[in-house]
Amino acid sequence: MSRIKGLTVLCCVVLCSQITCAGQTVMGIDELFRLADENSTSIRSYETGAESADEALKAAKAQRLPEIGISVSASYLGNGRLWDRDFTSGMKIDIPHFGNNFSVEASQVIYAGGAIDGGVGLASLGKKMADLDVQKNRQDIRFLILGYYLDLYKLRNQIKVLRHNIGLTDQVIEEMKARQDQGTVLKNDITRYELQRETLDLQLTKLLNAGKILNFQLVTTLHLPDDTIILPDSTILASSTSVAGEQYWQDQASSANIDLMQSELGVKMKEQSLKIERAARLPKIALVAGDHLDGPITIEVPVLNNNFNWWYVGVGVEYDLSSLFRSRNKIRQARTEVRRAEENHTLAQEHVKTAVEAGYVDFMTSFSDLRTQEKSVELADQNYAVVKNRYENDLALLTDMLDASNMKLSADLALENARINVVYSYYKMKYLSHTL
Repeated sequence: MSRIKGLTVLCCVVLCSQITCAGQTVMGIDELFRLADENSTSIRSYETGAESADEALKAAKAQRLPEIGISVSASYLGNGRLWDRDFTSGMKIDIPHFGNNFSVEASQVIYAGGAIDGGVGLASLGKKMADLDVQKNRQDIRFLILGYYLDLYKLRNQIKVLRHNIGLTDQVIEEMKARQDQGTVLKNDITRYELQRETLDLQLTKLLNAGKILNFQLVTTLHLPDDTIILPDSTILASSTSVAGEQYWQDQASSANIDLMQSELGVKMKEQSLKIERAARLPKIALVAGDHLDGPITIEVPVLNNNFNWWYVGVGVEYDLSSLFRSRNKIRQARTEVRRAEENHTLAQEHVKTAVEAGYVDFMTSFSDLRTQEKSVELADQNYAVVKNRYENDLALLTDMLDASNMKLSADLALENARINVVYSYYKMKYLSHTL
């Protein structure tokens, strides 16, 4: 019977542990990006925009197809009346009352001054722009969730450091209570350390709450269940980060930055619009054909109750003379828009170049900061050990011990922040070059 009870208790423990950890998942950056690409509402919205641009391109290409119209009608014809020129001697003319008409007309534009090709080209560039919008939004979403992810990782490390320092504080308090029993420590000293312990508990509570908020933001963006708890991959700090020179990142940005691609596309789109405006001044030539079947024949008197079929083929030329003076200002405006787009492209190149240069400086600074914080932690640990030893031998004051504890805590937290900042700065360089 005792074995059955033991087995039951064991099953309950295992089940409870599974329920507790059911919502927890360790997630690396690659998995984070994959979920964002699949689930982000923002990315799906831009993808829908790209689909719309694709349909617009198909519609523009359809303008090259021939136009075909079919007309069918049936009508009731009333009797006619015939007069002399002075409207005298009127007489009734009987007309067959059923009238019918059937016609087919087709035309194929063979030259439109480049207007149709210009429209197709503009729609094609619009499709490319929409595709770039999708890629840029994907980069933005990835960088956004990466910020959440690294902040979450930073908080978890800070929580770990705080808990470690709380453990050290508890250990010191226990030692002080033992020394109080020996009469070598005052109650006031223990109170001051217990006050520090309460301060650490408050900091820990704030970090835990901030972690919940970040986790919720990340889970919501990825469209995961609300009870999911994301645990950052602990190997992220050990992963290699490229420390290539600034020129490498400048070259990456020049070839892959989506803002530059879009500004360059903007120039091409304005040039295409200029071609369309110029096409308005040119004639339009089309092949035309038609076939008509009409009845009765009312141009004869008496009216012939017959069907009359006639057809034609030929070439039609259309020219809008008013375009000679109406399109002048539009063409000038289009030229100005081309020049403005070229200036915007140059400005975008300057912005990307300066952003990459500033990001690279920050990237290099993060390594210097990391080395400094590693040395600071080493010195703070040494100082804490020395002061603790001196305090235990009544060679240091309690304030010295408190200062050493605070110094160690600050150094440990700064080191964790510096490690995360290196990773963040690296991915920021990838974001600036749009190679995330």
